[in-house]
Amino acid sequence: MSININLWAVIASGLAAFLLGGLWYSPILFLNTWLREAGIQKKDQHSMSTYIISILLMLVAAFVFALFLGPNPSLMAGLSIGLITGIAWGATSFGINYAYAGKSFKLFLIDGGYHTLQFVLYGLILGLWH
Repeated sequence: MSININLWAVIASGLAAFLLGGLWYSPILFLNTWLREAGIQKKDQHSMSTYIISILLMLVAAFVFALFLGPNPSLMAGLSIGLITGIAWGATSFGINYAYAGKSFKLFLIDGGYHTLQFVLYGLILGLWH
């Protein structure tokens, strides 16, 4: 079996999603609301291993998404499939867990929104860079 995907685009996608997360969960965007809705009193510094695990998991997600899209997806396919994947699998999974955990709708929108945009970003990069 031959894997015919652009590994550089996969790496760029994973790193771009990591950077998006840094912005998304920063004071510029949603950090303060996220902390309040998550019931966290103060933001602690994460260990280096947390960041390494995050990047590795984003790279795995980008790789599998690239396999799912195929070798030469169009930009429109990448974006639309990324949006559908982010909403239908990413955000809904958070919604199920948050419903049982009694988490707020705001927290769901922040976390589900990030993961939806994560897959749209994957689709953008993979759709542009063959």
